[in-house]
Amino acid sequence: MTTSRMTPEQARRLSLAEQHDWFRRATSRRSLLRGGIVGAGTLVAGPALLAGPAQAAAARKSTPMLLARADWPHGSLVPAFGRHIAFGADPTSQISVAWQVAAPVSSPFLRVGDSPANLGHKIAAEIRTLTTLRSDTVPVDAVPPSAPPTIVQYYVHAAVDGLRPGRTYYYSVGHQGSDSAQTVAAGTFTTAPRDRQRFTFTAFGDQGVSYDAVGTATLIRAQNPAFHLHAGDVSYAESGGGGLITDPYDPRIWDSFFTEIEPAAGHLPWQIAVGNHEMEAWYSPDGYGGQYARFDFPGEDTSSKPPTYYSFSYGNVGVVSLDANDVSYEIPANNGYSGGAQTKWLAATLAALRANPAVDFIVAYFHHCAYCTCTSHGSEGGARQFWAPLFDKYTVDLVINGHNHIFERTDPLRGGSPTGEAPIGSTIHPATQGTTYIAAGGGGVSLYKFSAADSYEGHVHNVPSISSFVNEAGQTTVDETVTWSRVRYTGYCLLVLDSEPGKWHGATSTLTVRGLAEDGSELDRITLAR
Repeated sequence: MTTSRMTPEQARRLSLAEQHDWFRRATSRRSLLRGGIVGAGTLVAGPALLAGPAQAAAARKSTPMLLARADWPHGSLVPAFGRHIAFGADPTSQISVAWQVAAPVSSPFLRVGDSPANLGHKIAAEIRTLTTLRSDTVPVDAVPPSAPPTIVQYYVHAAVDGLRPGRTYYYSVGHQGSDSAQTVAAGTFTTAPRDRQRFTFTAFGDQGVSYDAVGTATLIRAQNPAFHLHAGDVSYAESGGGGLITDPYDPRIWDSFFTEIEPAAGHLPWQIAVGNHEMEAWYSPDGYGGQYARFDFPGEDTSSKPPTYYSFSYGNVGVVSLDANDVSYEIPANNGYSGGAQTKWLAATLAALRANPAVDFIVAYFHHCAYCTCTSHGSEGGARQFWAPLFDKYTVDLVINGHNHIFERTDPLRGGSPTGEAPIGSTIHPATQGTTYIAAGGGGVSLYKFSAADSYEGHVHNVPSISSFVNEAGQTTVDETVTWSRVRYTGYCLLVLDSEPGKWHGATSTLTVRGLAEDGSELDRITLAR
C-alpha cells in the first residue's frame, strides 16, 4: 500500500501487521497530520514519543473518558490512579501491580508489607509510555481546543516475587517526591494457597465504561472472589472492533476504565483475555502494543515479552486464557498471526494440566464464542475447528466466552453434539459427558438478542431446536440448527464459580457454576463434578 490515504475497505484487505506497517510509514511522512486516514475517529496512535502528558478530567455521558490537559505539575503532586493487579506465572508467590500517573515521574516504586504500618519492602517500578497522535480529522466538538496534539499515557508496573502462599499483603505506590504510604490507605492483595482450599472466582466479558459496567464490577466485589477472569473486549477505546487502522479509537477511555475498576481490580487479580476490540494496529504489528503497556501477562517471555495467551493454576483449578483473534474467521485481522504456535501451546498446556494430580478442573476462557445462538455474532468456526477437539481430548470442564452481549449456557458437548440435557440445577460429569460452554458477554456494554425465547431460572422456556449460524473461513456464515442451547438470558450478567476440593484423595471435587443477573438474582446453576 503506497498511497497516503486508506479507507476501511482497503484496510479490510490487509492483516493487522500490514496495516501497522502502512501506518508507521505514513506517519513518518507526516501524512497523518494532513488527514491521511479516512474515518479514523477521535484519536489515532503514532509511534513517535512526543512531549505532552495525558491527564484526568471529567467523563462524558455514556462512555466516560478522561480528557487531556497539559497543566499537571511534575514531581510530587502528580497523582497515581487506576491501580490493577495480576498474577505472575506462579500465583502462590508472584503478583504484578500496575497503575497510571498523569505526568512523567522519576524513580517510581511499589511498597509491600504485612500490615499498613509495615510497608518497608520497596521495589523499583517500570514506566511504559504509550503515545497517541491526534489526527486533524477530529470533529471540532469531539475534543476541546486545548487538547494537545499528542496524548501520552504513563503506565507504571512492578513485579513482586518471593511471596508466601495464601497470605494477604498490603501495598502502596509512589515515586520520587511522593510516597503514597504516607497519604493514601494501603491496597491489599492475596496470594494463592498451596493446599486444596475452597475458593470463589468470577468471570464475564465485554465490559466497557458505563453505569452498567460499574454495576457488574460492584457485583464482583460482593462475591469476594480470589480473582476475576475477563473474557475480552475490555474498555472499548477501540470502538470499531474490526482490527482496522480506520476504526474509531480514543485511548483516553482506558484512563476512565482503570479508574472505574480500581475499587475491585486494585485488590484482586484482573486476568484479561484479548478480544477483537483489543486489536490496536497503531502501536505494534500484532496490535497488542497498547495492551502490553497497560497489562501484565503471566506467560513465559518470548522475544522479550510474554504472549497474550497464558495459563495458571489456583488451588485445584487450572485456568487457560486464549487469544481467539488468532483463529477468528469472523474478524480476520489477526487470523493466524501466531503461525499455529498458540494451538500447539494449548495442546501441550492441556496435556500437562490433565496429567497434574493436583488439578481437578480445567477452565478455558477466550473472547469469541465457540457455541452461541445470539443473533449478533453467532458461533466462531475457527474456535470449533482448532480448539474444540483439544477440549474434547483433554476433557476440559468449562469454556467461558464473551463477544455476544448476553448469557447463554450449552448442554455438555462432545464433537459439537450434546451428550444429554443439563437443566438448571444439574450435576455434570465432564470426564464422561463433555465440555460445557458459557457465553457471559453481559459485562456492561449494550445488549444483544436471541432468535429464541429467553430461558433462565424462574422463567424456563425450553426450545427443542434453534436456528443459528457459525462463522467460517472467508468471512462466510453457515446456517445451522442446534439443540444444545439450554439457558439464555438477555441482560447484564456475572459468572460466579465456587470450587470445593474433595476432602481426601479420591473424594469427589465440585465446581459450582452460577450465572447472576445485574441485581444479583440467580439465572443458572450447575455443578461440575470429578
